[in-house]
Amino acid sequence: MDDQKINLLQPQRYPLTPPQKTKAKWAVFLILGAVIMGLLLLRNYNMMNTWPSSPSDYDPVTLKPKKIGFLQTVRNFIFKSDNVMIGQSEDRINILLLGIGGLGHDGPFLSDTNIILSIKPSTKEVSMVSVPRDLAVKIPGHGVRKINNANAFGEAEAAGGGGEYARKIFEETFSISIPYYARVDFAAFQEIIDAIGGIEVDVQRSFTDTAYPGPNDSYRTVSFQAGLQQMSGEQALIFTRSRHGSNGEGSDFARAKRQQLMLTAFKKKLLTSETFLNPMTLQRVISSLSKHVETNIDFGQIMFLASLGKEIQNDEIKTLVLNDAPTGFLKPITGEGGAYLLIPKTGNFSEIKDAINNIFEATSTPTTASASALATGQIQPKQTPASMAIPNASIEIQNGTWQAGLAALKKQQLETKGLFISSVGNSAKRPISITTIYIVNSNVPNTTVGTLSKELNASSSTDLPEWLALTYNEATTTSRSKPDIIVILGEDAI
Repeated sequence: MDDQKINLLQPQRYPLTPPQKTKAKWAVFLILGAVIMGLLLLRNYNMMNTWPSSPSDYDPVTLKPKKIGFLQTVRNFIFKSDNVMIGQSEDRINILLLGIGGLGHDGPFLSDTNIILSIKPSTKEVSMVSVPRDLAVKIPGHGVRKINNANAFGEAEAAGGGGEYARKIFEETFSISIPYYARVDFAAFQEIIDAIGGIEVDVQRSFTDTAYPGPNDSYRTVSFQAGLQQMSGEQALIFTRSRHGSNGEGSDFARAKRQQLMLTAFKKKLLTSETFLNPMTLQRVISSLSKHVETNIDFGQIMFLASLGKEIQNDEIKTLVLNDAPTGFLKPITGEGGAYLLIPKTGNFSEIKDAINNIFEATSTPTTASASALATGQIQPKQTPASMAIPNASIEIQNGTWQAGLAALKKQQLETKGLFISSVGNSAKRPISITTIYIVNSNVPNTTVGTLSKELNASSSTDLPEWLALTYNEATTTSRSKPDIIVILGEDAI
């Protein structure tokens, strides 16, 4: 056996039996190696199960962890990115975002902002569901209360426990897994936006608030003009907190839409190279986060989310504001002691739960593969109520008459009905005799079209006239965003 020779160029018959002494040596070597690796892994258990905790451990461009040494390389090999956050295997990561006043404000732990943020890693889509603070929900030990009390109740039970307590209440209310939360106070909001050099927000409509809180229990007047606005931290805070704005911006629902706009703008600015390549900026952001943000998301997971965020386009962000509009899911009631409350129109949360769970599917179009499967009958399309398709359809009103200010007048009237009027202007063709509602997006809810038809006493059509299609296509290839509905006001509307 000692004289046995192996030709490595020829096929062999396995296994070849090695000398007994060599076999023993290999066994000892494997055992010792396993023990050493086990001790090393045990010693570095923390590092092996959490992502790096220092900003310097991440590439400033890709935001991916750097390979720092042998053990970190092993960690990167074993703990793949699909195990970084709960929900990745289901292709949906849910995070509860809470905004509070913080110490020094009235009701410091009541959550003014409540947003369920969802991320779909496979398609790089994001959704934001704004939940009104006045929504009535069951809170164990407290009966039926406004949902914005959840954080305060949790904080009263244990300092720093508000976010976790609120997370559980939101999770139970909407029957959706929400493993993560992030709670930020007003000070952090302002500091972080100033730290990144301000943000650019696309204000959808002008408004003035003459009762914005000022120093020493006073009031002051603030205003914003429609269009792109460069905002400092203070301006962005005012924009999102204003409660008494004109032009339909005085409701909590309008404020929720502004909060979503601000978050989209913040995400865009935060993930630019000028922010992540600037160590001083990063230091200021991290310093503010550490002082003013409570979260159960660790630093490595934050960097993982940031790497996803760099690939998400703003037009991939879906939004839903739960409101009491004609097309909304809620209705107001008077609670105990005269409290203003919002409850589901149907008497339960079933439709709201469906809307949240299916928000990514509600407005998406089938891929080539799924379209083929639909055509062959292998799978059935998901049927969702029309009110879930576009909860807040954007409506553009064009004045087709020579009556000055008619479009603006109708805008004000329709906004009192809870409809979202994205813009007004003059029709390219005038005069028009009969008012018509043109449906650009076929997924708009029937209730929205029905409300418009009733208020304007007008019929609807899915076929745009040639002159409108031409001017519309020219407009949408430049600066104007695409509306879901175009209303052409005729002389019958005067």
